[in-house]
Amino acid sequence: STQSTWGEAHSTNRHTWSAVAWVDGQTYVAPTCELDVYDRVGGGDGFASGFAYGLLSGATPEQALKLGWAHGALLTTFPGDTTMATLEQVKAFAEGGSARIQR
Repeated sequence: STQSTWGEAHSTNRHTWSAVAWVDGQTYVAPTCELDVYDRVGGGDGFASGFAYGLLSGATPEQALKLGWAHGALLTTFPGDTTMATLEQVKAFAEGGSARIQR
């Protein structure tokens, strides 16, 4: 499989975020969202770890892509390159919730 994130920076802290994966000859595209970015560092790694978590936990490729997309997006709302998002927050965002974390 191959996967990637993509985004467009509208300003220093306002970005469009999405992701795409190719698994077993099929292309999957995540939703597109607007993010208020705190720190861009780690978003791609967050995507990769969320995607891998999804695949390893038995999710479908589409579900795994959304988990990776959500985790990478949420990671950009924290300082640094380590996540502070819970699995519940990642799953909620992947299912259509907000990237705004209740802190």
